[in-house]
Amino acid sequence: MFAKLTAEFVGTFWLVLGGCGSAVLAAAFPELGIGLAGVSLAFGLTVLTAAYSLGPVSGGHFNPAVTVGLWAGGRFPAGQVVSYIVAQVAGAILGSAVLYIIASGAPGFSLAHGFASNGFGEHSPGGYSMLAGAVSEVVMTFMFLIVILGATHRRAPVGFAGIAIGLALTLIHLISIPVTNTSVNPARSTGPALFVGDWALSQLWLFWVMPIIGAALAGVVYKTIFEQEEKPPITGRP
Repeated sequence: MFAKLTAEFVGTFWLVLGGCGSAVLAAAFPELGIGLAGVSLAFGLTVLTAAYSLGPVSGGHFNPAVTVGLWAGGRFPAGQVVSYIVAQVAGAILGSAVLYIIASGAPGFSLAHGFASNGFGEHSPGGYSMLAGAVSEVVMTFMFLIVILGATHRRAPVGFAGIAIGLALTLIHLISIPVTNTSVNPARSTGPALFVGDWALSQLWLFWVMPIIGAALAGVVYKTIFEQEEKPPITGRP
C-alpha cells in the first residue's frame, strides 16, 4: 500500500508541475509561448508518461475524481479511496510549491496572474458563468472517466490505455481551458488555489463537487450499461 500511495503522490506531483507549470512558465513566454494548445498537450503528456511509469504500481489515478469514478464503476475498493485522495492532494500541493519556487524567480512574477488556478465568472479565462463552468466540469470529467473505464476494460487492446487517456485529457483541455482553466481533477485545483488564496479558495468547491459528480455518474453509467458480462456462445448443444 505504501508503494501505491507513493506512486499516486509522485504521479499527481508530476501532473501539477508539468501541466500547471506549462501554463505558468511557458504559455505566454515572450515570442516563444506554447499557448493553449501547448498547455493542453502538456497536461496530456504528464498523464500519459505517469500512466506508463507509475500506473503498474497504483493503477495510475492521480486524480480524486478518477478514484471516485473507478470506485463507482466497481473497479476500485472503497477502503482505499480516502488514502488515495490524500496522497493525490499532497502530491498536488508539493507540485505547486515547487512551481512557485521556480516561477517566483522571474522578475514581475505575481500570484495575481492566477498561478493556473481554476475559476469561473470574472476568474474564468473567457469570463464564463458559474453554470457554464459547472456544466463543463461535470461533462468533461464524465467523458474522461468513460474513456478511462473503456480503455482499461478487459476487452480493450492491451497496452494502449495510457495513450487514449493522455489524448483524452489533451482534448478536454483544448475544449475547456477558456471556460474554467480546466480542472476535471480536484487535486490539481487545490494545489494552486492554496497559493493564490482569496478568490481561488472561495471558488474551489466547484472544482471538487462537479468533477466528482461527473466521475461518479460515469462509473455508474459504464457499470450498468457498457460493462456487461461476457456470455458463453450459443452452440445448440444441450
